[in-house]
Amino acid sequence: MKITVLFPTQTEASLFQRENVTSIICGVGLTAAASATLKAIYQQQPDILILAGIAGVYPHAGYKIGDVMLVQSEVEGDLGFFTPGGFVHLAQLPLDMDFDRRHTLHCPHLPSGVPFPLARSMSLNAAMAPFVDTRNVDIENMEGAAFFHVCLQEKQRFLELRSISNVVQPCEDNWDMQGAVRAMTAGLHQLIDLLQQSA
Repeated sequence: MKITVLFPTQTEASLFQRENVTSIICGVGLTAAASATLKAIYQQQPDILILAGIAGVYPHAGYKIGDVMLVQSEVEGDLGFFTPGGFVHLAQLPLDMDFDRRHTLHCPHLPSGVPFPLARSMSLNAAMAPFVDTRNVDIENMEGAAFFHVCLQEKQRFLELRSISNVVQPCEDNWDMQGAVRAMTAGLHQLIDLLQQSA
C-alpha cells in the first residue's frame, strides 16, 4: 500500500518517520493545503493520502488536549459575508437545503475498527474565529476543508487525523503543542498499521 502523509508544518512532522511512507509539508492554510494536496495526488499517486496535524477543540465538544481523532467531516468556515447584523455564513442563507448537505464535506473512506473517535471539523482563518457559528462542529483547523475538497474532486482515497493542542475560546492560552504532536504521531502509526493490515 502506497501511503503519503501531509503535515501542515515541520513541527507537526518532526517526530514522524516510517519506512515506505512519504511525508510532505503542505503549509498552513486552505490555499497551501489545496495546492499541496493536488500536487501530492499527481506526483505521488498514493493509494491513500493522509492529512495529519494538531487542532483546537471547542469547549462544548467534550474532547480534551491530547485526544486523537479521525475527522469525519469538514466545513469551510470563512464562506460568507458581513451584514449590519453580523457575519452570515453561506449555510445560513434561506435556501431549501440544510447545513450539512450544502456546506459540509464528508470523508467516505473511514475504516472500521479504528481506536479513535470521529470528529466534525471546521477550517477557517483565525481572523474569522470570533464570527463563526461553531455549534455543529467539534474542532477547528486551517487546512482540512481544502484537503477534503481536492481529494473528493480528484476521487482520491483520503483520511484526516488530528490531535487536540488547545481549547478554542477567548483569552485561552493553555496550549500543549509538543504533547499534541507526540499524541498525533503515535496515532498516525496506529492508523497506518491498521490500514496496512487491512490492505
